[in-house]
Amino acid sequence: MKISNLPRQNNQALDILKEYWGYTSFRGIQQDIIQSICAGRDTLGLMPTGGGKSVTFQVPSLMMDGVCIVITPLIALMKDQVEHLRDRGIKATAVYSGMTYSDVLTAFDNCILGKYKFLYISPERLKSELFQAKLSHMHVNFITVDEAHCISQWGYDFRPSYLNISLIRKLKPEVPLLAITATATPRVVEDIQRQLQFREPNIMRMSFERANLSYIVRESTSKETTLLQILQQTAGSAIVYTRNREQTAQLAKYLSDNGISAIFYHAGLENADKDVRQQLWQDGMVRVMVCTNAFGMGIDKADVRTVIHIGVPDSVEAYFQEAGRAGRDGLPSQAILLKGPHDVANLRRHIDTAFPTKQFIREAYQNICYYYQLAVGDGNGLRKEFNINDFCRHFRYFPLPLLSAFRLLEHAGYLQYTDPEDSSSCVKIVVDKNELYRIHHLPAKCEAVLQALMRNYNGLFADLMPIEEVLLAQRTALNHSEVYEALLTLNSMGIIYYIPFKHVAHLTFLQSRVETDEITFSTEVYEHRRMELVQRVNAMIRYLTAKTTCRSRLLLEYFGQTDASDCGHCDTCLAYGYADNSTTTEQADRAQQAIVALLQDGKPHYYQELKTISLPLDSIKQAIETLLAEGEVTYQDGLITLT
Repeated sequence: MKISNLPRQNNQALDILKEYWGYTSFRGIQQDIIQSICAGRDTLGLMPTGGGKSVTFQVPSLMMDGVCIVITPLIALMKDQVEHLRDRGIKATAVYSGMTYSDVLTAFDNCILGKYKFLYISPERLKSELFQAKLSHMHVNFITVDEAHCISQWGYDFRPSYLNISLIRKLKPEVPLLAITATATPRVVEDIQRQLQFREPNIMRMSFERANLSYIVRESTSKETTLLQILQQTAGSAIVYTRNREQTAQLAKYLSDNGISAIFYHAGLENADKDVRQQLWQDGMVRVMVCTNAFGMGIDKADVRTVIHIGVPDSVEAYFQEAGRAGRDGLPSQAILLKGPHDVANLRRHIDTAFPTKQFIREAYQNICYYYQLAVGDGNGLRKEFNINDFCRHFRYFPLPLLSAFRLLEHAGYLQYTDPEDSSSCVKIVVDKNELYRIHHLPAKCEAVLQALMRNYNGLFADLMPIEEVLLAQRTALNHSEVYEALLTLNSMGIIYYIPFKHVAHLTFLQSRVETDEITFSTEVYEHRRMELVQRVNAMIRYLTAKTTCRSRLLLEYFGQTDASDCGHCDTCLAYGYADNSTTTEQADRAQQAIVALLQDGKPHYYQELKTISLPLDSIKQAIETLLAEGEVTYQDGLITLT
């Protein structure tokens, strides 16, 4: 339904915003995007993290007849947004891996019947025959593509499954599409519109500038020690990003042992465990979340004061998105990147790890075929469990270059590696209800687990249902191993059928096996993509090693914002420049006195607080420089303190 009466449309949008979200006005370009999609135009919205992207598709869908299909890559993000919508009294559902066939069917049929306003779905699901058959009967008002940069091969997070979105455009050619992202270079912006088959260019940009956020790079020879010092000197909720799962647990323990409440998070945890950890941090029961980049997307916590990177991301896009999770409430916050002596060299080495030689890739393919005893001409569509540790031991590979080889083989159309994190345990009660109630003298732990199963999961008598042992442990006050043993016992007694959770990856052959020397890589798959990575890594190195250029301006110019100005409160801005010869001595003296008066309480103060002084900004900047030079104040990690 297109809405042509603009004043009435704006009033309706504001009424919905107030009714469901409690706000009386839109922010930034939210209203512009809503007007565009209501007018039936394909629209690309570029908004920073925390810019309110969800409102741009949730409000217009409530204004229009039909269901909005939201394509998003992460199950956790789907669940989180569906829960938030339901809490507001809005009908929403999600379809994701681990659901039973009957539950998926029910969700699709309810969308056809108009019982839901939002259907969240993964890009992988779009190519299923069931979805395509059901889609033809749905009244779709528009399609939303979240994290739209994932469709561009020139983006830092290209996901081939996003190319399935073109299937929807063929099945629903008249339906407008809204693509939204917080990280897109000019080249990626053009590619998103091409890949999503925009009927005409239509880009709406919001400045990516975060005026309340101080970007800081701090050199450190002992990152653990520096991390502890920063957290001891600052207050408020924090996120600490690392590059590997093992380090998350180590750092969380180190911080906890030193009096900083911390918890860790990574993709290898079970879903229920992830939910508990996230909630503890979200509710302020734990101050610091130590995590990999698996944490953060869709997190709705506005009062994060500090984001610290122990490991250096390999792209400006990844860093900008993760750093942007600080200060979403608009209050002064800081994003600190710790730079070690080997970080630049490690970034450059990452290029060769991400793009091993073509000969290495061909040999890896050949050894995979040997591993599964697959003959030439066989294997099209074959899906096999894959134990990467066993394979690496057997054929003497390191995991990271091997996974890179798989990724390139997928882009070239030969095989696909699927991470194991979405698998889940399943249970079905195989006795009928009457027989179950006649069973007596079960072991106490089995009785507790069985009762918890029936209280927390529906449909167990009808079908295999995905369950989580961690959730059962919470509901029964048993530990994980006790729950597992109880489930095995119930399985052996013939009461349930139990398929335990498997941390196992899969390999799928996308075509029949070919001879090794027949494997080819197009220039676009290999050389062009490698050059893109080289450029991204070099941009990250420029940011990391900058000495005199404003860090905020470096980030904004990378994303094509050519009118960016110096922020005045990153580490380079405060260390270099900002003395203005036109500033009068009298004003500078008054600014120094005002700054010293503000700092008299002896506590560290954010640079942003100095802007409340009723004097010209240039005077304040010059006064800070003078006080720093004379040793009257110290500046560290975005905080100024009287010495």
